[in-house]
Amino acid sequence: MPVRYTKKHAALEGVVGAEDAEGLLQWLLAQARPAVQLGRCTHLHAAALQVLLAARPRLLTPPADPWLRAALGSATPATTEG
Repeated sequence: MPVRYTKKHAALEGVVGAEDAEGLLQWLLAQARPAVQLGRCTHLHAAALQVLLAARPRLLTPPADPWLRAALGSATPATTEG
């Protein structure tokens, strides 16, 4: 399962596809303070990336990919909360 939802954050792991974008958006919109972990995400479909850029959740763990980290860094405030 590429997206795990917990009470405090969504963990995006492995390959996150276009089919995961709608569920991710709905979950982010339902949260008072949405947060995501991307440390184990190896591929993020453009649709899921657009969701993250639009929703601007807190980034708990950045992605390993430098390009994706940079793309999200300008739009998603980084924190170390967990």
